[in-house]
Amino acid sequence: MNESQVQGGSVGRRALLRGAAGVTAALGAAAFVDLGSAGRASAYGWTRTLQQGASGSDVVELQIRVGGWAASSAQKTYIAWDGAFGPGTDGAVRRFQSAYGLTVDGVVGPQTQGVLNSLESGDGSTAHFDWSEFQSKDGSGFSGGKVSATQVKENVRRLMYKLEALRKKAGNAAVTINSGFRSVAHNASVGGASNSMHVYGVAADVVVSGHTTLQVYKIAETCGFSGLEAYTHSWQHVDSRVQYPSYGSGSWWWESGVV
Repeated sequence: MNESQVQGGSVGRRALLRGAAGVTAALGAAAFVDLGSAGRASAYGWTRTLQQGASGSDVVELQIRVGGWAASSAQKTYIAWDGAFGPGTDGAVRRFQSAYGLTVDGVVGPQTQGVLNSLESGDGSTAHFDWSEFQSKDGSGFSGGKVSATQVKENVRRLMYKLEALRKKAGNAAVTINSGFRSVAHNASVGGASNSMHVYGVAADVVVSGHTTLQVYKIAETCGFSGLEAYTHSWQHVDSRVQYPSYGSGSWWWESGVV
């Protein structure tokens, strides 16, 4: 993959990437990233090459985008949004590079940055997921949850990048979002737990085309998800609760254990 292939063609990126298959630690870390970035209308402006030892807001953005590459096998680990490029971030970058046919060196230069940007959409969502898929099904959009609509949207954006990794690991199979963010009222109406991660925008119930929930559960174990509902349902619940301890559920919950 050469430089022009990686960085060219920002117009219609979502359509090109969807293809046939598509038809802070709680919020201390969020301080590194402007929450308004959820509505960003252009590609993220990387200004330097990143590698181990780097720190700053651009490292946080990198950590968000490679968060779904937290492990190569079932492991209760995640990529912290702390702005410090350490061994965990390096490992995630290398797994990302390998998956996308890039030079595997842990160095985030123009080619890797170009592929990272190919996974974002012009409205701030990601290449294979739309904001509308994650909005509360009672028509309240991202409002009515336990945090502001702006924060919900940023939480959903971070979730989308983990789901991009899950999708890639599932062979680019289409991912359907059965339930994303829920307003408090909608969550109550469907019998959700009062402290459900859905009311913060950090959870999704997904179905992956051509995959059983057991298969999806196994993939999710490598994607930095700290909340996994049992794979005995017709959907797979995933969330990032450990990365949001102020939301009241800061411990790991893999209901079916390590599979």
